[in-house]
Amino acid sequence: MARKKIALIGAGNIGGTLAHLCALKGLGDVVLYDVIDGLPQGKALDLLEAGPIEGYDVNIIGTMSYADIQGADVCIVTAGLARKPGMSRDDLLGINCKIMRQVSENIAQYAPNAFVIVITNPLDAMVTLTKRVTGFAKNKVVGQAGVLDSSRYRTFIAQELKVSVRNVTAMVLGGHGDDMVPVRSYCQVAGMPIERLITAQRLEEIENRTRQAGGEIVALLKTGSAFYSPASAAIQMAEAYLYDKKQILPCAAYLEGEYGINGVYFGVPVQVGAGGVERVIELTLSEKEKQEMQVSVSHVQELVAAMDKVLAASA
Repeated sequence: MARKKIALIGAGNIGGTLAHLCALKGLGDVVLYDVIDGLPQGKALDLLEAGPIEGYDVNIIGTMSYADIQGADVCIVTAGLARKPGMSRDDLLGINCKIMRQVSENIAQYAPNAFVIVITNPLDAMVTLTKRVTGFAKNKVVGQAGVLDSSRYRTFIAQELKVSVRNVTAMVLGGHGDDMVPVRSYCQVAGMPIERLITAQRLEEIENRTRQAGGEIVALLKTGSAFYSPASAAIQMAEAYLYDKKQILPCAAYLEGEYGINGVYFGVPVQVGAGGVERVIELTLSEKEKQEMQVSVSHVQELVAAMDKVLAASA
């Protein structure tokens, strides 16, 4: 059986980490694309030379030509400006709109059957733009946000209780921004409701840290944003698709009435398998969580409207 082909659009820190994980996990051959001459080629060669040590046989190429992504099974998009200290994800809107439009046009031309995972910020707007420009079905374009945000929530809960992260299940929904929604009612530790283990006040502090977790890393790094954890999150989504895992993951999916939301990408639990986003899982939320979801979707709608203005001005 021929190996799958995975195209990584953007060879920065996330792209390089994605390529490394793809090779280590044997997910398929990798095409690492970037506009900076030498960057994708150098990282690809470096990764190839680690193959004999790590024992992977996948082929990895670096390129500046979109033609090399021809026929990719999965495209993971990280291209765009990363956040710097003092910037919100929304501040990236103008420049990343232009980049994502070009990226999407080339994916549509060269990889028309790919499952597309978008990481570029502001996530909810960028994944919306990708679907519009590619014209792909809603099940074939998805945003990576909730898997990462949920992992951060799980990390902080595990640290608080000094337990294994494997014992913590949690889900963060909503837009990928400061008003994301950690769903406390579905957070458990070894099956025990989190509210029986941590006080409400301390949970609020942990949830606020989860909302600000990306900014916390940006402030520490000073010259960029998180890359290890976003790459791991996207790879989990790609694996669910490539191996038809039917895995329930929180992702930015296009909604058509679910949760009372229509016509936008929004973070919700979905089933990911060989059909891409195969179904949306509708949870029963508390009244507080419903209100938080409404605040979050309002911000996503404002963000998409701002994106539309940027696109209209540059038309």
